[in-house]
Amino acid sequence: MTKKISEIRKLMKKFKIQAYLIPSTDPHQSEYAPEIWKRREYLSEFTGSAGELVITTKDAGLWTDSRYFLQAEEQLKGSSIQLFKIGLPDTPNIQEWLINQLNLGDSVGIDPRLISHQQAHDMQRGLQKRKIHLKLLETNLVDEIWRDQPAFPMSILRPHPVKYAGISYQDKISHVRLEMKKEDCSGLILSTLDDIAWLFNIRGKDIPFNPLIISYAIITKKNATLFIHPDKLDRTARKHLKSHIKIQDYREFPKSIQKSFGKKDKVWIDPTAASWWISQQLDKKCELLLKENPVLRMKAPKNSTEIEGLKKAHIRDGVAMVQFLRWLENTVGRKEITEISAAEVLEDFRRKQELYQGPSFDTISAYQEHAAIVHYSATPESDVMLKPEGIYLIDSGGQYLDGTTDITRTLVLGEPSMLQKELFTQVLKGHIRLAMTRFPKGTAGNQLDTIARKPLWDLGLNYGHGTGHGIGSYLNVHEGPHAISYYRGIGVKLEPGMMISNEPGYYRTGEFGIRIENLILTITDLGSFPDGLEFLTFETVTLCPIQLKLIEKSLLSAEEIQWLNEYHERVRETLSPYLNDLEQDWLKGATQTL
Repeated sequence: MTKKISEIRKLMKKFKIQAYLIPSTDPHQSEYAPEIWKRREYLSEFTGSAGELVITTKDAGLWTDSRYFLQAEEQLKGSSIQLFKIGLPDTPNIQEWLINQLNLGDSVGIDPRLISHQQAHDMQRGLQKRKIHLKLLETNLVDEIWRDQPAFPMSILRPHPVKYAGISYQDKISHVRLEMKKEDCSGLILSTLDDIAWLFNIRGKDIPFNPLIISYAIITKKNATLFIHPDKLDRTARKHLKSHIKIQDYREFPKSIQKSFGKKDKVWIDPTAASWWISQQLDKKCELLLKENPVLRMKAPKNSTEIEGLKKAHIRDGVAMVQFLRWLENTVGRKEITEISAAEVLEDFRRKQELYQGPSFDTISAYQEHAAIVHYSATPESDVMLKPEGIYLIDSGGQYLDGTTDITRTLVLGEPSMLQKELFTQVLKGHIRLAMTRFPKGTAGNQLDTIARKPLWDLGLNYGHGTGHGIGSYLNVHEGPHAISYYRGIGVKLEPGMMISNEPGYYRTGEFGIRIENLILTITDLGSFPDGLEFLTFETVTLCPIQLKLIEKSLLSAEEIQWLNEYHERVRETLSPYLNDLEQDWLKGATQTL
């Protein structure tokens, strides 16, 4: 690690910069980057999905959020990189830290493909306080020293049929053009891979866990152009795109963006998603409309076909989860099971389900103190044996052709302590209250975050992550723009059809972690309201027992007990037809009336 950073510093001197910023993202602002673009991980050896590394001539710092505090502390131990915990009161942001580190007139280098237009604008504004410059570097310094850098991913484009998508890509593009017409735009540039995949009804395997294919897209009044490596297109892919979509080589995007628009054009780019490099290419050539791209709001509410598929996917996923939980209960203490081997068994159960394509994220299989690490990832070095005692947390999900799943269950593998039962039940109360809530149309997700936290707040406790994130339809497991979160929520109003997670938790460092996660669908509340207002509520889509042994019944209200009993009854009635007799018997016991 030290040698790599020294090599970066030599290049910094060559390019006359005093600091260099290495984000975790890629040219498409992806949450999960392919191996070729995991530059921050290569330099820092921190493997979390979120984090930014800054190297100066003398120091280095890494910024990450609360999900990765414990993991980052462990992985950065012994390095020269200082950890900065985002969100804590005394933590400076990157701009503040750089202002204190650098001198007047110094420069901070960045690959403009790896930072959004908005991020670059905000950083420039912050650094200007000390007349520090943000310098665009066409050469990526990490690539210069990464001698065994992985190859560019080359998965084949796969059409996503209308029987799963619900709407043809021709109709989707027509809708986009209507939005462009409202804004009097000549063109729209898309660089985020899930937006492109949804719009063109295409999928791929270029990105870990997310069924995406690396590409750019330009939509104009007359043409829709997909920029993709030609070797990714077989006969089936070309037939899907037919003559409706123009195909250009991914490597031709830089030249094309220069040629496609002139001074009379108004081009729409999303400032939070399009890279600084894209906006720089267009800034002096044409007028820019800096606004959230229209595809985000089009794909967030699922259509009726997608909703039906998501529900079917959750039935199959629920079957796999029940089979796993039964296996775990019957095997712990009798055979050797570790965090990694348990995750592998769950994957085996999912793999047997129809339409299964793979995990939707890296499974969090965490025992005892590891469960207190919110995004723990077991490695051969950290892997531990599961024993018939203590807390085990399993957070996992599947990608199915008709839907994406994400579920967390917390289990006690022996007899729980009263403290564990009390804390688990407080988390469950928050989960149930959010699942049951009704709210007026126009309510944003961040307004609901408190509902899930209140039972913990009453005890002076809290959790550091958001309560809910959007879910794609055989797409990204984390999908915006909606969220139930005090920090991720940006005021997006919840609409019928929006799928979102419900996952409050509680974590005691060095001891255990608790999280209960189901996916919930936003629906219209059919009740009648005296003022004639329209209300929305949630339908829980995930189907899997919540462990009864960890519940302290006396802490639940009658209404909360009724919700849990009705939920378990629905789980039992829905999943039993797909299970054998032994599995049905186990499920009957796991869903008995509380």
